[in-house]
Amino acid sequence: MGDRRAAATVPASAGVGLRAPHFERVLETRPAAPWFEFHPENYLGYGAPFLYLERIRADYPLSMHGVGLSLGAADGLDGRHLARLAELARRIEPGLISEHLSFAGAGGAYLNDLLPLPYTEEALAVVVRNVDQAQTAFGRQILVENASAYLTYTASAMPEHEFMAEVCRRSGAKALLDVNNVYVNARNHHFDAAAFIDAMPAGLVAEIHLAGHAVNRTDDGQEIRIDDHGSHVAADVWELYARAIRRFGRTPTLIEWDTRIPALDILLAEAAQAEAVMSRLGADADAA
Repeated sequence: MGDRRAAATVPASAGVGLRAPHFERVLETRPAAPWFEFHPENYLGYGAPFLYLERIRADYPLSMHGVGLSLGAADGLDGRHLARLAELARRIEPGLISEHLSFAGAGGAYLNDLLPLPYTEEALAVVVRNVDQAQTAFGRQILVENASAYLTYTASAMPEHEFMAEVCRRSGAKALLDVNNVYVNARNHHFDAAAFIDAMPAGLVAEIHLAGHAVNRTDDGQEIRIDDHGSHVAADVWELYARAIRRFGRTPTLIEWDTRIPALDILLAEAAQAEAVMSRLGADADAA
């Protein structure tokens, strides 16, 4: 077993998502992955998956990426769920903790989805309040991620990047920049993805996500991009990632692949491609 304390910090390298089909392979072969990300909702039962997680945590840094906290919930966070997440974080000691800028329901109804927020002052106040509550429960700073969205609100008073930056400024959180989500939203809602990257404050981004997406067509022939995490990172997303690394420097980067999960070697190869981009371009940004 490795030194748990030495493995605490997530390095500015490219990691992959830890998924159940790969538990045994990771333990048996100790692949050269610099870190893994896990979804806490899969481990709250403290059964066999948690035991695997504990064993892997002994040798690798971990990032805890939640999908159900609902930071945009107007009626507040679910205190019981937050307490369970905080207890898991205490036991596993992840190097990073993150959640989405989205909501998952209202009035006691939970929809098990990452629903988009209107970018208004009212929504901003709600999110900042909820982020403050989460950071108090965890006893540390968290990261907030831009989510994929398939609709926009006419009530929005600011662009998404400004909303995200303001959440971080008011709460003390950092940003998890999902480059694939920026690209998907830009194609679906017709804005400039490169301008989004350029508008993010350089010191704000503490982690980056990369993933594949699907290209579908509606019955009337319109194209829609779906953030399904089920394929290789698209060439255009790699180009946008290179732009982000030029701007933000070397940044912990995750390869997400959650559907049609391939062999671990394929994930590690995607991570190696991200590592190559950071090695080629990150030093220039760090020196700027």
